[in-house]
Formats: sequence, C-alpha cells, structure tokens
Amino acid sequence: MTNSKDSKSGIDPRLLEVLICPASRGPLSFDKENNELVSKKAGLAYPIRDGVPIMLIDEARELEEN
Repeated sequence: MTNSKDSKSGIDPRLLEVLICPASRGPLSFDKENNELVSKKAGLAYPIRDGVPIMLIDEARELEEN
C-alpha cells in the first residue's frame, strides 16, 4: 500500500484539496518552510503538528504584511 502523505511536505495533498480557511472560507496553500497552511485572504497561517493541521483561528499565526 502506498502512503499518499509525502513525508517531506507534512500534509496529505488530498487533505489540502478539501480544507478551507475557517475564517475566510477561502483556499489554503502549504508553506513547507514553516510547516503551515496559509490563508492569504484571511492573513493567517495554521500550524501543522505531527501531520495534523490545527484549523483553529485561535491557534493561527497572523501573517506579516510586506
């Protein structure tokens, strides 16, 4: 059986396709460097801990504006 989770990416790509930002209801992108799911629309980054996305607004980090 093939594991669809790429150990380098930290998240199953199929999961990323169905998850949305709880704040904006918009799409998320994966930030490999910080191991986070990023909602550009909401300006939030949700952590991934032990391969599990923590999709709580209170746990999200606010993105710095450039």
